Amino acid sequence: MRQAILTTDLGFGDAGKGAITDYLTRQHNAHTVVRFNGGAQAGHRVVTDSGEHVFSQFGSGTLAGARTHLSRFMLVEPLAMLAEAEHLQELGIRDPFGMTTIDERALVTTPFQRAVNRLKELARGDGRHGSCGMGIGETMVDWLAHGGDVLYCGDFSTPTQLKAKLRHLQAVNQVKAATLRDQLPDTPQAQQEWDCLHDPNAVDRIIVAYAPFIELAHVVPSDYLHLLLGRDGTIIFEPAQGVLLDEWYGFHPYTTWSTTTLANAETLLHEADYKGKVVRIGITRAYTPRHGAGPLPTEGAQLTALLPDARNGFDAWQEGFRVGWLDLVLLRYALSVVGKLDGLAVTCLDRVVGLPELKICTSYRGSGEIEKWQGTVGISAENAILAHQSQLTADLLQSQPNLQTIDSAETLLTTIERETGLDVLIEGWGAAADAKRKREGA
Repeated sequence: MRQAILTTDLGFGDAGKGAITDYLTRQHNAHTVVRFNGGAQAGHRVVTDSGEHVFSQFGSGTLAGARTHLSRFMLVEPLAMLAEAEHLQELGIRDPFGMTTIDERALVTTPFQRAVNRLKELARGDGRHGSCGMGIGETMVDWLAHGGDVLYCGDFSTPTQLKAKLRHLQAVNQVKAATLRDQLPDTPQAQQEWDCLHDPNAVDRIIVAYAPFIELAHVVPSDYLHLLLGRDGTIIFEPAQGVLLDEWYGFHPYTTWSTTTLANAETLLHEADYKGKVVRIGITRAYTPRHGAGPLPTEGAQLTALLPDARNGFDAWQEGFRVGWLDLVLLRYALSVVGKLDGLAVTCLDRVVGLPELKICTSYRGSGEIEKWQGTVGISAENAILAHQSQLTADLLQSQPNLQTIDSAETLLTTIERETGLDVLIEGWGAAADAKRKREGA
C-alpha cells in the first residue's frame, strides 16, 4: 500500500513539526520525508535516547531511519547543511548526504542574500518584521526578479555557471544594499554584512566553501520524486514555519516569503499523478507560541516566563520568544486557509498541565474584519491580497481575547475538537517519540 501523510503547522511556527514527523516515521516505518517549503531557517527539534537534533534542512525522520528528499520548493543553504550533517554524524548517522536527494530545481540561498536580509532588518530599527536572518526572502526576491539567472542546485555540476551566477548575485545584492545605506546603524554587525557583499574575493571563497557540499550532495532530476511516490509504504511531507506566516494568508508584513499551507505538497502529488492514500494532519501546540515580531493576541509575560522553550530563546534576528494561550480564533482561521484535514496533532500538553491555571481563547473583543472571519471556513482566494492581510493585522493588533478557564488537558482537547470539527489524532506529552500517542478512539 502507498500512503502519503501531509503535515502542516497551524500556528506561527514552532508547533512541534519535527517531533510529529519523527513520531509518524516510527509509527508507519516511513521510507522518505519530503521537505516542501522553507529553507535553512527551520528549527525542528527531535529528541531520542541517543541525543537530540534540531533539524533544519534534513528531514526530521532521519534519526528514525527515513531518507530525505528536498523538493523543488525547498531553498537550500549548502554551508548550513554541511554543519547540520556533522551533528547528525555525531548522533550516529554515518552518511546523512547519502540518505538525501535534492531536486535540481531547488533554489540556493547564498551569503549575499543572507547579508541583504540582515541589512534590511537592521535598517528597520525598532520596526523589525521578525525575520530569521537566513536570506530566505531575498532568495525569493532574486528569483522573482531574475528567474533562471539565480542559483539552482543543478548549477553545482557546472563550475563556470556556478561562478557566473554567484558573481551576478553579488552584484544584484550590492545594488539592493546601496538603497539601505543611509538607514543602517553604525555597528559592527551592519559592517560585517556590508563587507560580505563587497568583498572582491567573496565568490572564490564561497566556491571553496561549497566544495564539500558539491562532492557529497545527490542532486537529482525533477521527476525523481515521482519514483519515490511510486514506492510501496509511507512517505511523509514535512513543512516549515506555520500557516499564520504564509506569504499570502499570513498577517502582513509579519510573514515569510514561502507558501506554508499544503499547496506545495498537493502540487507535488498532482504532478506525480499520485493515486495512493493521502492523510492530512494539522499540528498545533496546546498553547500559542511566536518567535519574533507580529500580533499575538493571547500573549502574556507571565505565561512566557512559565513556559520557556528548550531551543527557542532570544535570537539576534527574531529576538524574543513569546507565548500566549491557545487561540481558537487563529486556529479556525488557519483551518479555513489550509483546507481539508483529516485530523489534528496537539503537542506540548505536558507543558500546560502543571500551570497554576489553564485558559483558552474562544473569541475576541474587537471590530472590523476580524469579526467577519471568527469561526468561519473557506476564505476566498481573492481575499489573499496584501492590503486585505494588512487590515487583518491592524485589527488583530487591537483585538482583546475572551479567555475561558478550563479544568484539564482533556477538556482542552475536547474543546479543540468541538470548535474545529476535527478529531485530535495524536497527543504530544513530551519531546521524545515515546511521549506521543494516538488519541483514544482516534
